[in-house]
Amino acid sequence: MVKQDEDRDALAEKLILANQELAFQNEEKEKRASELAVANLELEFQNETKEKLAGELIIANHELAFQNQEKEKRAAELVAANKELQLFLNISSHDLQEPLRKIQMAASRIETSDYLALSEKGRVHFVKMQEAALSMQTLIEDLLTYARTNSDERKFENIDLGIIIDEVLDELKDTIEERNAVIEVIEICEANVIHFQFRQLIHNIISNALKFSIPGKPPHIRISADLKPGNACLNDQLKQDLEYCHIRIADNGIGFEPIYREKIFEVFQRLYGRETYKGTGIGLAIAKRIVENHDGCITATGELNKGATFDIYIPTLKKPQHG
Repeated sequence: MVKQDEDRDALAEKLILANQELAFQNEEKEKRASELAVANLELEFQNETKEKLAGELIIANHELAFQNQEKEKRAAELVAANKELQLFLNISSHDLQEPLRKIQMAASRIETSDYLALSEKGRVHFVKMQEAALSMQTLIEDLLTYARTNSDERKFENIDLGIIIDEVLDELKDTIEERNAVIEVIEICEANVIHFQFRQLIHNIISNALKFSIPGKPPHIRISADLKPGNACLNDQLKQDLEYCHIRIADNGIGFEPIYREKIFEVFQRLYGRETYKGTGIGLAIAKRIVENHDGCITATGELNKGATFDIYIPTLKKPQHG
């Protein structure tokens, strides 16, 4: 009897343990089922996200293809426009200047053979006619130069800027001597530039400095050029991780009010009367376009009757060296 009770207790204990194990397994199954449900929801969400991203990628690819087609179209239009511009320039160069040449030739003949026969008033008008013809010739040449600046083939070469400056100073030799100007070249470096365009740029700025000098005061022009990293140029228009050739041309001329520092680069902008300072008002616009052709930047600072300074930044296309 005692043996049977012991066996019954042992079985009951085993049954309790079995029930506990079964309950634990059921809890684990429910936990796993819950985790599986969460995983399925997560998988479903991921699949929906993937489908959404795939759809967005298809749209982005279509947009990119469209943009590439537009770029190719614009590039083709630009090539065609440049060809038309070149044709226009060739025609304009002849059609605009030929009548002017005839006027100047006729004036030259009158000056040679009939000038003394003119009345005093007639001579005054004759001189004005010659000046107007010369002014028109200069305007046409400047306009053609401005228009050609973007259509010319861009052939860059690494050159010592001192060579270009010497060429310009030689071209302006007579004016420099006439004005008793002092040209001070402080420091010069090499730059990767379009030679003839850069010579035009330097010529325009130096000739402006000679022209807009204070009456009775010899022009003093300082020219320097050195290499600087973009982040040391104090100009937010420059790329900070590129190296630049920084050219500075400063003078002691009549200068300008600071509010005009951007306006002076616009076409036909003149801050002073034509009677006092001759010119077409295109020189600095040409200078700016040339700098832009070099992917650079030009700025002007000045103060009335205290001179002007032009800072030109041309990328060397090299990463600046550190340390």
